[in-house]
Amino acid sequence: MNKFLERLEQGTMVIDGAMGTMLHARGIGFDKCFDELNITNPAAVADIHREYIEAGAQLVITNTFGANRYKLSKHGLQDDVVEINRAGVELAKRIVSSSFKDVLIAGDVGPLGVRIAPFGRVKPEEARAAFAEQITALTDAGADLIVIETMSDLYEIQEAIKAAKESSSLPVVATVTFTRDDVTLLGDDPIKVARKLHAAGADVIGVNCSGGPSQLLRILKQMRLAVPSGKFWVKPNAGWPEQVSGRIMYPADPEYFGEYALSLREAGANVVGGCCGTTPQHIAAMKKALESSPAPVVDIQVSEDIESSEISDVEPPTQLAQKLADGKFAICVEMDPPRGLSTHKLLAGASLLYDAGADIINVADSPMARMRMSAWAVCDVVQRKIGVETTLHFPTRGRNLLRVQGDLLAAHAIGLRNVFVVMGDPTSIGDYPEATDNYDLVPSGLIKLIKQGFNAGMDHSGTSIGQPTNFFVGAALNLCPSDMDNEVKNLHRKIKAGADFFLTQPIYRPEEGPKLIEAYEAKHGKLHQPILAGVLPLVSAKHANFLHNEVPGVSIPDEARKRIEAAGEDGVKVGIELAVELIQQIRGWASGLYIMPQFHKYDMVAEIIEAVK
Repeated sequence: MNKFLERLEQGTMVIDGAMGTMLHARGIGFDKCFDELNITNPAAVADIHREYIEAGAQLVITNTFGANRYKLSKHGLQDDVVEINRAGVELAKRIVSSSFKDVLIAGDVGPLGVRIAPFGRVKPEEARAAFAEQITALTDAGADLIVIETMSDLYEIQEAIKAAKESSSLPVVATVTFTRDDVTLLGDDPIKVARKLHAAGADVIGVNCSGGPSQLLRILKQMRLAVPSGKFWVKPNAGWPEQVSGRIMYPADPEYFGEYALSLREAGANVVGGCCGTTPQHIAAMKKALESSPAPVVDIQVSEDIESSEISDVEPPTQLAQKLADGKFAICVEMDPPRGLSTHKLLAGASLLYDAGADIINVADSPMARMRMSAWAVCDVVQRKIGVETTLHFPTRGRNLLRVQGDLLAAHAIGLRNVFVVMGDPTSIGDYPEATDNYDLVPSGLIKLIKQGFNAGMDHSGTSIGQPTNFFVGAALNLCPSDMDNEVKNLHRKIKAGADFFLTQPIYRPEEGPKLIEAYEAKHGKLHQPILAGVLPLVSAKHANFLHNEVPGVSIPDEARKRIEAAGEDGVKVGIELAVELIQQIRGWASGLYIMPQFHKYDMVAEIIEAVK
């Protein structure tokens, strides 16, 4: 048996961390060919190998990640494939043979940097030949194993595995990288990936790069369930990168990696190390943690023919879902998309609200049927630039069945998970009254489509969409309806369809919530879904009178209207007081708030949030 495979039988191995991160820290720009440094600056590469070994790495990976003819051609080095790969192995061998004879050397093979058929023009046999050229050079130079890593295309990595099996007798490690959604860039989930790599003949399979240890732990568990008999290799990044003062920084520190090394081993990892952003300090922390704690017995009893759909979705719940599940009072604030291209004011408002303590920003979709920027684009901008989770308002009106499903896929693809399903305002009241107002689904039908279809991995026709979505779905609720029986009926229909939570229309009387809840529970039993009560702060006597007299379903108590009228120019101050008093009274039955700022008075809402937090 190969000594690498023998070593795996003795316990979890610790391997090295990032080569590129360490080279960049030495002042080498990312525009340079790192692989060429094996020839032009071998001392820098050798020093990094030595640092990782001294930190505890039992295996080092050669500096040949991009040393294939396609990537090297970008630097005019396509004829130097053999020389660069041989030099990479020989550098590592010199360090190992000098003082660290038990350390193994893995010949590193990365993506070709081109798309292969059916997603690109490079033919599979051409890709296989390029991989074989590199792998043969690594093997002939004396590598102990071949590691094919950071792949995102299953077609490409399968060609690489074939090339390795045909041109080398060394063990083959095959690992894939995933997006934040726990799928590859081409949409393949960890279960499919694990089975494909195992079936292709890889001796060890796994995941590298992607996000931090937490994400890779989730992915490892799925892979382990899919292939219980497999050997697993896990190399996480030091978290998701961020740009700070022009530099790329990774947030996860060595101590954090040390803690996760134990979790990865317990989940079945045979090999652990680090990828982008990790240093010898990260590796030392992992080695120390593993040595200080005895290895647990890993026992995973799952049939290898288990279907992907039978393995529960391990994507974490949204922050809103988790907060409500934990019984914590959630605060959501509604914001309207801009009418034009500029998002500066919206982002400034979202930042103010987030700093004040808002948990979620709800983004309305064409409120009052007025033309505005698409809501899911605004959600994406807010989540990326402010860092606060959003809820996408998703009206059924104006969308046929094809558009509904396409828009849902688009929303999920850009990281939106909370959706609030509503009918939407009729176009007749907006600025394009002649626009098409048709729809194929009522809200309860759309909720069913999402919860029982998309979240189960199927579209409306029952066709697979590749993997389940993970939407957390809200629905509308009127706490002071003109027809209580009909509202209870609609509420029950939405619950049966799968609604996770409810947002209500604005209320001004705290007793309105318990009345409807009691009416529902008298007929259908306990209401388990959380309710986020609508709060629309009053800003003046004129505003209060308009809402009370002209907006259907809104009834403001006489006392509240008298107080704000007596306030005169201090109407906003009294509006804040009234909102805070109302919120304190609804805490007994509401799971959170759904605040609707009027006239973009985000500072007013921020003051309310700070008062009730």
